[in-house]
Amino acid sequence: MIDFIVTIHGKTKHTITIDPTVWIFDDRKIDLNEWEGEEKRESDELEKYKKNISAQWDKEITEGAQIPRRDQTNRIRNKKEALIDGTFGMPFAPFLDNATPLEEASKVVIETKDKTTYIVSLEEARKLVIGFSKNGKPLREDGPVHVYYGDGSNKEQPILHVTGFRIE
Repeated sequence: MIDFIVTIHGKTKHTITIDPTVWIFDDRKIDLNEWEGEEKRESDELEKYKKNISAQWDKEITEGAQIPRRDQTNRIRNKKEALIDGTFGMPFAPFLDNATPLEEASKVVIETKDKTTYIVSLEEARKLVIGFSKNGKPLREDGPVHVYYGDGSNKEQPILHVTGFRIE
């Protein structure tokens, strides 16, 4: 299981050690089959939130407040099936922020098993999405994680075999 550990290290206040196999339970995960880029996802989430709040407000004004139903078996079953079969990623920004890059840091080097490196600016790195499962399975063959650019430009060909992120 040690092969599945990914680190964020370098010019940071804190070295972060990540086990992506536990992300399946994280509410921040993104369905990569539907994902079209971070800007679209963020605007879609905001729009969805506004519509849901507006609909709830309208409903409560016209019908009054109602106690939520207890019967949520189908919703739970559907969510479980999505977890079993899904392809998911995680926004990189919260992990980068927790590492707290030093002021002189300006770029992130994406490290891979074959020692190939990919360099992105610190700003671009905040928009990265880290893939951690495909069809409900951890990325054992070409993981531990995949990296997707925030604009979705490499969605079909992500960076594979990623083992760490070095802040420089």
